[in-house]
Amino acid sequence: MIIGIDANEANVERKVGISEYAFQLLMQFSSSKFKAQSLTPPAGGSKFIIYLKNKPLSNLPVPDKNWEYRVLKPGKFWTQWRLPLDLYLHQPRPDVFFTTSHYAPRFSPVPTVVSVMDLSYLYFPGMFKASDLMQLRHWTAYSVKKAKRVITISKSSKFDIIKEYKIPEEKVVVVHPGIKPAVNLNLHVYNMDTIKAKFGISNNFILFVGTLQPRKNIIRLIEAFSKVCRDEKVPPDLQLVIVGKKGWLYEEILKKPKELDIEEKVKFLDFVSDDELVLLYQNAICFILPSLYEGFGLPVLEAMKYGCPVITSNVSSLPEAGGEAAVYVDPLSVDDIAEKICKVVIHPEIRKELKEKSKVQLAKFSWEKTAKETLKVLEEIGDK
Repeated sequence: MIIGIDANEANVERKVGISEYAFQLLMQFSSSKFKAQSLTPPAGGSKFIIYLKNKPLSNLPVPDKNWEYRVLKPGKFWTQWRLPLDLYLHQPRPDVFFTTSHYAPRFSPVPTVVSVMDLSYLYFPGMFKASDLMQLRHWTAYSVKKAKRVITISKSSKFDIIKEYKIPEEKVVVVHPGIKPAVNLNLHVYNMDTIKAKFGISNNFILFVGTLQPRKNIIRLIEAFSKVCRDEKVPPDLQLVIVGKKGWLYEEILKKPKELDIEEKVKFLDFVSDDELVLLYQNAICFILPSLYEGFGLPVLEAMKYGCPVITSNVSSLPEAGGEAAVYVDPLSVDDIAEKICKVVIHPEIRKELKEKSKVQLAKFSWEKTAKETLKVLEEIGDK
């Protein structure tokens, strides 16, 4: 079987979110266990043709007889005409075409499977540029309608896709994302004392990781943290460390600590290295993600992986990610967020229990499992 993949999301330098998802799938598909055998009869293995706008970066899989790159120029309106043209004219054609983004080829002789992470562009349109929003709305709509299958990463997102696009339930398949193995750092090179000195972090801090944007609910988090700081039972040097790049409408977020007179207690770290982030997870009292909406919430599992107790929202897909290993908050209630932070910070026995439960939760997720379940969908469509 020949499987075509639009892998442009994986062909970027800094991989987060959908780019990390696409990259991890490629790495799994390129391994010998996936190329050598088929998961569904008839056996015989799969050949992968990877379609890109630009030449593959050095960290993508090396090409071989079962792994081919097709770089198609020009890149403008690539899924609208350049990719469809190649699928019609170039032989041999794939038996199935998989796009790791929302956008399927506009016209195609090949049955298509698309992946849709979430519908944040419908529920939080103010976060997006007008041009991006128009593209997301219209291009995703036609992609979902014409696709043979839609892969999404949570039951919550599946429900949203069925409701918004009025498509049959059996057309949408949930395949949870995986999680990378924990990194073992060389503590002679990387240590928390260095990180504390570099960023001005105290001995006691809670951690948030995510893009600075309204959907992440950071303003309510800061307001809740200001209440926590007034509790005599919490450490007097407690800080809130916010790691993440500036996204959309972030100005009010940056102003909020000064307005609440806790400017010295809130640290905004625009960028940290992967190794520094590991140390922050390992040394934080807890991790908090009080988002209003998430397609899945991988940072929840990232925190658990490094033994960091998790507080997160009780909405959208986050209970799927956290399972029984997280403390849940009402993201619209500043008082509830503050109460749960105090509860976890003050009581070490709660943190210990969360760490133990997180080991069970983490065992449910792996990129190999994600790739196997995705490949099964592709082969079922390609065999028809």
